[in-house]
Amino acid sequence: MAGSASIELNPEMLAAAAESKAWPFEEARKIIARYKGGDFPATVLLETGYGPSGLPHIGTFGEVARTTMVRHAFRVLTGDKVKTNLLCFSDDMDGMRKIPDNVPDRAALEPYLHMPLTVVPNPFGGDYASFGHHNNAMLRRFLDTFGFDYEFASATDYYKSGRFDAILRRVAERYDDIMAIMLPTLGEERRATYSPFLPISPKTGRVLYVPMKKVDAVNATITFDDEHGEEITLPVTGGKVKLQWKPDFGARWAALGVDFEMFGKDHGPNMGVYDAICKALGGRPPEHFVYELFLDDKGEKISKSKGNGLTIDEWLTYAPTESLALYMFQKPRTAKKLHFDVIPRAVDEYYQFLSAYKRQDWKERLGNPVWHIHSGNVPDVELPVTFALLLNLVSASNAHDKAVLWGFISRHAPGVTPATHPELDRLTDYAIRYFDDFVKPTKVFRAPDAVESEALAALSAALGALPADADGEAIQNAALNVARRIERYQDHAKKSPEGGPGVSVAFFQMIYQVLIGQERGPRFGSFAALYGIAETRSLIDRALAGQLAA
Repeated sequence: MAGSASIELNPEMLAAAAESKAWPFEEARKIIARYKGGDFPATVLLETGYGPSGLPHIGTFGEVARTTMVRHAFRVLTGDKVKTNLLCFSDDMDGMRKIPDNVPDRAALEPYLHMPLTVVPNPFGGDYASFGHHNNAMLRRFLDTFGFDYEFASATDYYKSGRFDAILRRVAERYDDIMAIMLPTLGEERRATYSPFLPISPKTGRVLYVPMKKVDAVNATITFDDEHGEEITLPVTGGKVKLQWKPDFGARWAALGVDFEMFGKDHGPNMGVYDAICKALGGRPPEHFVYELFLDDKGEKISKSKGNGLTIDEWLTYAPTESLALYMFQKPRTAKKLHFDVIPRAVDEYYQFLSAYKRQDWKERLGNPVWHIHSGNVPDVELPVTFALLLNLVSASNAHDKAVLWGFISRHAPGVTPATHPELDRLTDYAIRYFDDFVKPTKVFRAPDAVESEALAALSAALGALPADADGEAIQNAALNVARRIERYQDHAKKSPEGGPGVSVAFFQMIYQVLIGQERGPRFGSFAALYGIAETRSLIDRALAGQLAA
């Protein structure tokens, strides 16, 4: 993904883009309508936010990936004639309110509670100056591996360099207006002490949540009592003070002239507050896109501090980056589980969309996720074997060596080698790692009962009657014919081609439970064709002899 990649525009694409219902195009049209289709500023600014209170998680990446997709759609709709910028803004001046669960030596960070994240020591070691600097670097490293075109911004740098001084003075000037927006949103106790300004204690370095005794708009200063009861006056400029998070949203939009920003559903109730503050400060709120949150395997919201769900590096250990981008593209307004078990399907769906792309017209292409993932420069890749099949091949063969896997693949698809199909070669590495870490520990073989033993013996005999090079369709049909003769596996709600009962899915579930030790798998015919008929029969023999369950 690269937001600045060159775009080859043609009349057919542009006509399809004008009508496309894909969500990035719909969001891009909001930006165009914002300027009535033509009176654009020198640069249209799209922004994403990052809270570096914990290590970057995939939800953080999702904002950048999705915003890049909107940016690319905007460039196509405007004929690539309007300059755009994607600003990735890190709120690294926030105080560390609690110590994340997933850092080493949590006790060592306790003295730094409530200090800005760019002051908190880096618990991970290395050359980074602080916890905030480390987490910012982790985010940038990942975004760079994807080739994103973005500008990174640090709240600490913006506050301390004076880039926010003008808007901070305006907050002081319009303090009462900001308070009138904020106070109705707060509980009675919070109202008594609330201020949009958070001073940084000149003594302890902590971010202070204290009421203001005086706000001097003329001199741009605030007066308050610090945590020790001493009255202090500070300028609101120069990084001596930061804003509370809700005013910070609106003030940043007004200061930078942000045109588009997306955020998670948890920000939805505050969207009106952000907008109102932006307007009170003389700005125009950006166009919004609210996406649903990612959930862990227990259905709970992913949290950077808890470290639940997947990290960026974990996904990339087991799957190519494009599969993650696909997961971000699909149904962004639907809550989705983000855990290890979603990876294989995401991988296979990505390559299915990739395969379909070259056969589609422009209307279909612009609705195809791969067009958005690759910013219109879609690679031509065709895989002879799916990721799910590779996983089951590793499982059945216990092949932890790529050379062994390639022996099966090359026999199944003559002429297919690592040199001719480097993408497939890359997937074999992922498949071995994924199997070792997630499939192998959960494999549970069970012994077949009497009916299942007869079914497997009949399946072996049927396979033995086929040619050694029979394809997946012939193998699948042979398996179906076996199942149709066994009452347990007859599904009378379905009909076979001959008009008799169809086959229950329980038949194939039994095959995978007994032969591979898993609850589900890919199409049996495809698997057996890849693994080999002789090898599949040998697997059945071992199951019938009790060797697998043992």
